[in-house]
Amino acid sequence: MVELVHGLSAERVRTNLARVRDAIAATGREPGTVEILAAVKYVPADELPALAEAGITVLGENRAQELVQKTATSPAGLSWDFIGHLQSRKVRDVLPLVRYIHSVSSDSVLAQLAQYGNAETEVLVEVNLSGEASKSGIEPSELSGFLERCPVRVVGLMTMPPLAARAEDSRPYFARLRELAAENELAQLSMGTSQDYLVAVQEGATIVRLGTTLYR
Repeated sequence: MVELVHGLSAERVRTNLARVRDAIAATGREPGTVEILAAVKYVPADELPALAEAGITVLGENRAQELVQKTATSPAGLSWDFIGHLQSRKVRDVLPLVRYIHSVSSDSVLAQLAQYGNAETEVLVEVNLSGEASKSGIEPSELSGFLERCPVRVVGLMTMPPLAARAEDSRPYFARLRELAAENELAQLSMGTSQDYLVAVQEGATIVRLGTTLYR
């Protein structure tokens, strides 16, 4: 069971954030071209001010109900993305609260986006590159048609590679997502978490979703 993150220190998070940016620079990427999103699934609402104080500007939540609760009390100046599996019945609740939904991957969600989205709505489509039945996402072969059916603006792609012992094992999945984004002229690549974000950066990530590497 994953424990909630308590006792966050703004100083520690600030130090970790600087370390992450230095590591990104060491790959040859300009740190400003890679957005660091703090994944807060296990961070209680009362810990969020420490993240804002540390210089975090974008938060990502996996659960719609938690998103609603946390955005209601979060510090000013933070923007939010939704990064978890999205049930179609939750689209109406999530859309007004976020900059991007990273996980659009079903026609039922597209129907809700058609009803509740507008000209300013921007989303990322989740692609299942591993073929794992337990993972959400569009099959690569279905991506082109799915993008054509999407009623709002798609700005990029997201993927979650299989769990692996080595960060390097994620590289083929990140490289393939980059290729798919280029083929479809999409600018944003949401890929990489605490264990493999540097490989994702090397393969072109524009958004990395970090948790423990920022908090510990």
